[in-house]
Amino acid sequence: MEIKHVKASEFNNEVLKADKPVLVDFWADWCGPCKMLGPVLEQVAAKVDDVQIVKINVDEESSVAEKYNIMSIPTLLLFKSGECVAKSVGFISEGQVMEFIGK
Repeated sequence: MEIKHVKASEFNNEVLKADKPVLVDFWADWCGPCKMLGPVLEQVAAKVDDVQIVKINVDEESSVAEKYNIMSIPTLLLFKSGECVAKSVGFISEGQVMEFIGK
């Protein structure tokens, strides 16, 4: 499944109103660990079709990062039925991402 880049204006529809779980990656261009996590999420997206993965650039969409108290990046939040049910801060491996989303 394709990874979407989501803006603050799209967050409600793309994440909170989604009909399946959504993994949100909070990242920034200047963040080294974020760049390392990108290919890992691409690999997960290629294997999983029942969890949508979206990316939010914290520099461009700071209002969403503030709402969810994102203090360091990368941070992954897992949303189910509009609720944040899990949080992971820092780089994690593909296996850890799969475990995080319950695969």
